[in-house]
Amino acid sequence: MAQPASELIHELWQNLSTAVILLTEDLTIYFANNSASELLGLGSKRLLNQPFEAIFHHHMIDMKRLQRYVLDDGVDCQQHKVDVVFIDNRASTLNLFARRFMFEGRAFIQLECRRIDEELRFDQAFNQAHQYQAARNLIRGLAHEIKNPLGGIRGAAQLLQYEVQQEERDECAELIIEQADRLTELVDRLLGPNELPRKEPCNVHRMLESVIRLSELDGAPGIHLVKDYDPSIPDVIMDEAKIQQVVLNIIRNAQQALGEQGEIKVSTRIRHRVRRGKQLMKKALQIRVTDNGPGIAQEMQATLFYPMVTNKEGGSGLGLSIAQTLVEQHHGFIDCDSWPGHTEFAIYLPFEA
Repeated sequence: MAQPASELIHELWQNLSTAVILLTEDLTIYFANNSASELLGLGSKRLLNQPFEAIFHHHMIDMKRLQRYVLDDGVDCQQHKVDVVFIDNRASTLNLFARRFMFEGRAFIQLECRRIDEELRFDQAFNQAHQYQAARNLIRGLAHEIKNPLGGIRGAAQLLQYEVQQEERDECAELIIEQADRLTELVDRLLGPNELPRKEPCNVHRMLESVIRLSELDGAPGIHLVKDYDPSIPDVIMDEAKIQQVVLNIIRNAQQALGEQGEIKVSTRIRHRVRRGKQLMKKALQIRVTDNGPGIAQEMQATLFYPMVTNKEGGSGLGLSIAQTLVEQHHGFIDCDSWPGHTEFAIYLPFEA
């Protein structure tokens, strides 16, 4: 005999792997499923009618946001990486999602809690491994770049010991200066751009047209550049030369990845409420550069913007690192998604009043 729908729904709620808690308007616990009991270390009978904050010894949950946004305004609320200590002194880190839930004319907060301690430990280990590998690549790259000019300086200095003719001594001195300048240039490139951006209103599509013309002159005839612009985008406050350098670098990387043929698509859009970590842009310009090349190796993607990281023969590995610095100077960021047959770089720049 089939179960009544209400019993089935109750069993489904109880068997969810996510901890679900219903809070009343005064933030007391009205319902908690089995996963919530396991997470909190208390049976459902002990949880019911308890003030929500009473089940923690300490917590970093923003209760005012739950009250103001969820109950009063009906706006969903997410809180990430929230540290809590339960009343039995177990420490944990949670992700929370809250939504207003209406039942029989009453407003509740439907709170979904997910423990992320293991994920954080895995991510930390993963990031440490990539940072270690990136540091090794940086050291190797630096060693390679530094050894060549140092060898030239040493050789010229040795010649100076034996040369008696002034002309030969001058040539050795010039060689030493040239190689020392080469080392200075390398250090300057590693430090990245140190000039503050000179921002002014910029027609982004006119800027992109200049980039595309330059790219078409350098690229193979079999590579097609496709434009997909949003003509409604107004002028954006930016340093045109710096953002032009960023886009040009990304397009040239795409051309090198494609080789002799392929397609590169450049598109512009306006995005709202763009979030990355704690950074939130209420309104942002998005410039996307997409190609249908072989993609970026999975093991390189986590360290893509690190200096001296490259898979191109003869490449310095500084292009994307400098590009990211230039975008960060505009309080924006760059995202990258890649798999075989698709690589997409998305530049986000905030609209400034």
